[in-house]
Amino acid sequence: MGVNLKGLLEPKKIELSDLKGKKVAIDAYNTLYQFISIIRQYDGSPLVDSKGNITSHLSGLFYRNINLLKEGIIPCYVFDGKSPSFKSGVISDRMSVRSKAKEDYEQALSEGDYERAKSKSTQSAVLTKEMVAEAKELLDALGIPWIEALSEGEAEAAHMANKGDVYASVSQDYDSLLFGAPLLVRNLNITGKRKIPGKNLYTTIYPEMIILKDELKRLGLTKEQLIMIGMLVGTDYNPKGVIGLGPKKAYKLVAEKKTFEAVFSSVQWPSEIKPKEIFDFFMNPPCRKDYELNYREINVQKVVEMLCDKHDFSKARVETTLASVAELKKAKSQTGLNKFF
Repeated sequence: MGVNLKGLLEPKKIELSDLKGKKVAIDAYNTLYQFISIIRQYDGSPLVDSKGNITSHLSGLFYRNINLLKEGIIPCYVFDGKSPSFKSGVISDRMSVRSKAKEDYEQALSEGDYERAKSKSTQSAVLTKEMVAEAKELLDALGIPWIEALSEGEAEAAHMANKGDVYASVSQDYDSLLFGAPLLVRNLNITGKRKIPGKNLYTTIYPEMIILKDELKRLGLTKEQLIMIGMLVGTDYNPKGVIGLGPKKAYKLVAEKKTFEAVFSSVQWPSEIKPKEIFDFFMNPPCRKDYELNYREINVQKVVEMLCDKHDFSKARVETTLASVAELKKAKSQTGLNKFF
């Protein structure tokens, strides 16, 4: 879900070219859920191979990363590690929501309501351990590094950005900002023309960037106060938030009360989890100190074996796509420019 700060923050529209030559840490689970939710057929069913195995995540991961590499963007991926104990209830609730959405999807499908079926199918998407393992295997074949966070992937990505090992954190969720990411890039993996749900209309989605220090200055807030606003609105650890408080009302309350004690003594906290426990986790999440970002050449044979031989991707299309990267790399080498990695 992530924290909803839309309407309070002011993202800046950017072009992919603005990220050329930059290393970015991508929230892997967030991205993979995007792929398995969005990359679907007309009736909402995911892409599958001849054996019935879902391949939407592999299709998205392959073609999107090739596009990023061709744009000169240098990705790495961060997978979630062990979730904090107080997130277990939220995870259980999400499973219930997805189960109900799956029932609604099957009903809509039986009624021939493909528009509703597709909408419900995106809500019922489930990322399995096998799909995550395949994603890591494909990243290895593409030469793109990945690390497993000690806890939350967004916290790890924010930590990497603060260390200067990457330029920005990439996620659809605003949580990275609460973890202190200096730069957050959104829409990187869904850039392009998208259909508006429930309407026969399309919109163009552009990547956008949020610079934490600029937003804090504009709003007259500290990082600690932004965390408070997020908690009042609702986070992954207290998704319901405080009743009646959206981003703007929460901002007004925090701007008036200022301190943690004053803010949370003035509201009726809806969660069994103490607010200080959530606040402290955002302030000091467990993060790795020993990770390495080793970029390698694309293993063309491994990519073809995995996508084409194992999952029935078009060999001609995959090889053509890989060749386009090789050609661009060759052209850059001939003009004296650096390699991708």
